Amino acid sequence: MDNARARELLDRERARVEREMATLERDGTLEASTQREPGDRDSEELYEDELAEGRLAELRDQLASVGRAEERLEAGTYGISIESGKAIPDERLEAHPTAERTVDEEARIRRA
Repeated sequence: MDNARARELLDRERARVEREMATLERDGTLEASTQREPGDRDSEELYEDELAEGRLAELRDQLASVGRAEERLEAGTYGISIESGKAIPDERLEAHPTAERTVDEEARIRRA
């Protein structure tokens, strides 16, 4: 994959993640000043807050992944597996621009 296309994909991914994070952070928590426990009446907001916090954590991880991919692009190693040194197919990078491993390597890690 050429660097211009890789940069475009990573810029788009960074913008998507930052936009989603901004939306969650702007909306804030629903019950910052109340003390409710799960199962209490009207505790739906607590569940929503915990769900939002979990999603924010996922987005922070995704943003870090974008940063690592940008570093690999600058170093000239973007599109090369960090595990084996094999080329990551362009089709995988188009679908998942922050991919660090080939599909087979990633599957093996997830099974472990």
